[in-house]
Amino acid sequence: MEYSKEFKEAISNFTSGEKDKLIIRLLKKDRILSHRLYFELIDPETADDKRNQMEISIKEEISIVAKRFGRTKYFLPGIRKISAKITEHVKITTDKFGEVSLTLLLISETLKNVPKTGDHYKLYIYLLNKIFRSLVLTKKLDPDYYLDLRENFEEVEKQIIQNKSLEQLTLHNGLFLSWLEPENIPEEIDQILKGIKGEGLLR
Repeated sequence: MEYSKEFKEAISNFTSGEKDKLIIRLLKKDRILSHRLYFELIDPETADDKRNQMEISIKEEISIVAKRFGRTKYFLPGIRKISAKITEHVKITTDKFGEVSLTLLLISETLKNVPKTGDHYKLYIYLLNKIFRSLVLTKKLDPDYYLDLRENFEEVEKQIIQNKSLEQLTLHNGLFLSWLEPENIPEEIDQILKGIKGEGLLR
């Protein structure tokens, strides 16, 4: 929704008290916006602090989900919920580096805890989509971040190589393992991804 000049002027004419009441009402209806304003205005913790906390949380929560759900059918929804927390972290902190590093951590930790029973296809396709998304986002980062992400990518590659069925599925869906080095990600990775999905893959 675009706001007209007249609408903006009407808002600016509110008294200070009226604006305060309006802001509080809006914040009560938008939890993410409320957390983001708190983070930007008065939170003593930095984005780095919160990212470090998320790293610990991701490892702990995936371990709990793995122990609780021994079948992929129930395991995947738990992973999706953890992924949603990463999305929330990014919306609150605008931590673009963390969006990639935390997602790669989610992927590697998930692969370390894959259930021994059940059909893994949907789980693997979900993770492959996450990997491709991480590649696209990495290319949008300053190259200075590549070194910091190298270990995350290496761990994901290691887990894929140790899982032959996943490795075959990875190649079948157009993802080359050589791309799991930030410097080797193709410049046109976003277009490559569109083409792959256009062929009906990653589903």
